[in-house]
Amino acid sequence: MKERVRTNMRRLLIIISVLVVLLGIGGFVYWKYFSGGPALVVTPPATSATLPAAGQAPAGAGQSSLSITESAAALQVVKVSDRLTKIAVGPIVPGVALVPVVSSVASGSSTLAASSTSVGAGTDTAVEFVERASGNIFSYLLGAGTLTRTSNKTVPGILRADWLPSGRVAFATYLSDDLSTANTYALAADGSRGFFLPQGLSDLAVSSTSVLMLASGATGSVATLAKPDGSGQKAVWSSPLSMLRIAFGGNGSYFAFTKPSQSILGDLFLVSAAGRFTRVAGPLPGLVALPDHKGDRVLISSANAGVMQLSILDVSTRALTALPVATIADKCAWSADDSAIYCGIPVEPSTSYNYPDDWYQGAVHFSDRIWKIDVAGRFAQLAFDPSSVASMGSLDAESLTLDSTGSTLVFINKNGGSLWSYAL
Repeated sequence: MKERVRTNMRRLLIIISVLVVLLGIGGFVYWKYFSGGPALVVTPPATSATLPAAGQAPAGAGQSSLSITESAAALQVVKVSDRLTKIAVGPIVPGVALVPVVSSVASGSSTLAASSTSVGAGTDTAVEFVERASGNIFSYLLGAGTLTRTSNKTVPGILRADWLPSGRVAFATYLSDDLSTANTYALAADGSRGFFLPQGLSDLAVSSTSVLMLASGATGSVATLAKPDGSGQKAVWSSPLSMLRIAFGGNGSYFAFTKPSQSILGDLFLVSAAGRFTRVAGPLPGLVALPDHKGDRVLISSANAGVMQLSILDVSTRALTALPVATIADKCAWSADDSAIYCGIPVEPSTSYNYPDDWYQGAVHFSDRIWKIDVAGRFAQLAFDPSSVASMGSLDAESLTLDSTGSTLVFINKNGGSLWSYAL
């Protein structure tokens, strides 16, 4: 009898030990990949869409958010050269906006003006971005060289920010406190009241007039269109495919492609306004698609046995033309007039990794140069070599964004999350 009791006690101790180890592993995974800052995630309240102000926690939260002083320390502007500026040490949330603004030149200061006809006003470009640790929004004026916090709403742990082209709202996506649901909050750049989009969205695309939301489940996906203020929601198409990414096309159409993975043959679909799916590219392993602003052409990357490829698709003819450089399409950006593409091109990437999976998961980091691809001529030329800047270190470029004139490129260095601008 005593031996049986001792045996049961040993089993119980073993079970408890295993549970403790699993909880420890779970806590480490959360801290490593999802926290991005304080262990405080704001969840949608039942009756209000008001987020707490900076330094305040929601009711019942046991830990306060990052202080203003600590936040500012990561946002010191450093003028590296006449062409290169480190806007913020970071880490910065992937997704930035470059917005033409009117700046007041009175008294030597630069502020956003309400009217383009303001007396003594000139033009400038504002870089709008979100600090990951606090969720605060900042605006950096490229011409004036001034950095201003415009919103102190606290939303720690943001995974991505999808901006309205006007820069007025950033749709911030973050995980719920139990890591089971993706929440999206419309974070106003001026600090005014925001609102929540439906919970559990699997992807999001934003234009100047609309927000396209995708909800996916075991039975497929449903795309819903809404106005930028979240009103007027209506379902526009559905699909039996449950793992999709979406983008706006031209003439009321949409693009949808399978979530990229080396182990999956991906397809790119053109979805008509009536919801009809037409495959325009694929199947390709690790397919990632980046449409131009008009929806006429799509930059497509793929990978096979660790070797990346980059091509341009003409949507009308379905012609796929290979490019002389290779990277992941999410490391690129179209110019405002769609005449050029700027990409972070890895220098001698190892073929022993699975692309793009390992890059998304942070298992591999690239050392990039920035190349400009001429779309008409299909040739590439070096635009920026970070190895020429000793203080910059290795560049793994993401969230590339160009201003409306094509004179400035802004990007985030995935190696640390710092934010940079470069005069082309």
